[in-house]
Amino acid sequence: MKYNIRGENIEVTGAIKDYVEKKIGKLARYFDEEPSSEVHVNLSVYNDEQQIEVTIPMPNLLLRAEEQHVDLYAAIDLVVDKLERQIRKHKTKVNRKFRNEGAPKYVFAQMEDEAKRADPYDDNDIEIVRNKRFDLKPMDSEEAVLQMDMLGHSFFVFTNVETDTTNVVYRRRDGRYGLIEPS
Repeated sequence: MKYNIRGENIEVTGAIKDYVEKKIGKLARYFDEEPSSEVHVNLSVYNDEQQIEVTIPMPNLLLRAEEQHVDLYAAIDLVVDKLERQIRKHKTKVNRKFRNEGAPKYVFAQMEDEAKRADPYDDNDIEIVRNKRFDLKPMDSEEAVLQMDMLGHSFFVFTNVETDTTNVVYRRRDGRYGLIEPS
């Protein structure tokens, strides 16, 4: 795997870089072939809180996790544990469903974590602070809910495999799920 390790308010030393590569490199055992994409690692320090964000883009799957801790090395360990849980969940739940249908191994759409929003009523001006683009992969609403939960999002945009339209699943306040379809 290739690594892109960046630091915000922290100098990325050789020891930190080696530790990150060693820990994240252990995830390669979960894949049939090692991901050829670049692993993005962002390390940051804010108010004595160490934060690490790891994104591993793959052809039809995006693994992403972030963790905060007072100790950077502990945060790295925690984020690797989180990524391992995502991989195991993906390999068991989703693949079990599609094993008999002959679907490809990775069926999720790529989508990064939703942008943190400021209160939209603070200002009269509307400012878009982040723009994201991603491919919409065909899937059913159940798959979309699994992907949304795996990424830790409150909503997920996807192409409905049955209707070939763009749909959105979202988590309701009561803990259940909703589906938005065009009319």
